[in-house]
Amino acid sequence: MTGPAPDGPPAGTGLAAAYRGGEEIPLGGYATLAACYAGGLGLFAAGVRATRRPLPDRLPPWELLLLGTAAYKASRTLAKDRITSFLRAPFTRRKEAISASEVMDEPRGHGLRLAAGELLACPFCLAPWVGGALFCGYAVAPRATRLVAGGLTAVTLADWLQYAWSLTQQQAEG
Repeated sequence: MTGPAPDGPPAGTGLAAAYRGGEEIPLGGYATLAACYAGGLGLFAAGVRATRRPLPDRLPPWELLLLGTAAYKASRTLAKDRITSFLRAPFTRRKEAISASEVMDEPRGHGLRLAAGELLACPFCLAPWVGGALFCGYAVAPRATRLVAGGLTAVTLADWLQYAWSLTQQQAEG
């Protein structure tokens, strides 16, 4: 019997085909990217353990705010900035220009290429990768990581001030 299962996909179709329901969803590409992320963290942990480097006992709230703001800005810059489009170009295509020198890119390709395009075009998707890198950096080189995170946080504050200035100017003129 090759008909549909009572509560599942037609016989002979795989999990990926059943999950996507006609839409291309690169589950294999997602799995590869997730394995790279987990593998990178695992290699980092193994390296820290091998060198017997002590890890921080705690993360003060201001450090968390600094690293979180830096992760926000770095992921947004990688995913939306015009200047970083050369990084996304192999995996995305320009859909449109949006406000404040940002662009909207859409993923292209199939499989792993599509999955990478989805990752690179989405600041929310990139944030765990960037945040993970910042936290790994903080664990082994806190001073240097604070310096980088401080710079990204300063740029974030400058962006917010630019938006506040523009809004104030529009209200004064209108």
